[in-house]
Amino acid sequence: MDADDTQVMTRTGEFTTTVSWETPVRGRVAAAVDRLSGPLADLLERDANDGDTRMLVADFFSVGLNFSKYQDMTTEYRTSGDSIDYAIMLEGKLFAPVEVRRIGQELDQRNIQMSRRLAADQGAEWVILTNGRRWRVYHLRPDGEGGNNPVEVLDVDLLDADAYHRNIDALFHLTRESVDHGRLDALRQWKEAVEAAPLAEVLRGDAVVAAIRDQVLAATGHRGHAGDAEEIRRALTDTVVARGLLPAGE
Repeated sequence: MDADDTQVMTRTGEFTTTVSWETPVRGRVAAAVDRLSGPLADLLERDANDGDTRMLVADFFSVGLNFSKYQDMTTEYRTSGDSIDYAIMLEGKLFAPVEVRRIGQELDQRNIQMSRRLAADQGAEWVILTNGRRWRVYHLRPDGEGGNNPVEVLDVDLLDADAYHRNIDALFHLTRESVDHGRLDALRQWKEAVEAAPLAEVLRGDAVVAAIRDQVLAATGHRGHAGDAEEIRRALTDTVVARGLLPAGE
């Protein structure tokens, strides 16, 4: 394996296979986080207002995430009253409204109500909420009734030193390159796949049942018997997987 296509997550010792464009993008995100950590701490110390926080946010979108201030970002949805701070535009279409709160303000899903309405009106699926320090990215999942439910896909605290590498990995998915390569949407699909109900189906699948059977046989010395796999599946269904997560009728 080419060393340029492999990076080590130093705090975990895990190896992550990458493609050629990923390494410089991750490096750029890390450099931007390092560069802005000082100004970010200064803003927090003086409890900076919305306007100063917006300037830092715009810089991070440009320097770290590679969205052009002049081509990909717009303030056209701002008014004299309540408004959307920024919007990310890709190929002339709204990709994500961006709500910015002052750095000292706690973030709440209620902060994105206007963005949800704008996104629904414009056919966008994403909303970004940030106070400069905390970055939350929501996917607007259709609710089946013509509306949408915001589902959190990313949650990053740039001043959490213990989460530094996790933050870089998370923000990598929000870069222009990752969006263009479908990596943000792939992360969204992963998040949906590891929710309780889909995982309940995986647990009852043939591959998992076979793996459990092998482990139980090895642990007990039993050589197996007719119907042992179905016995395991039945035990998973009846006693391990929550009944409310099973398909109707089971």
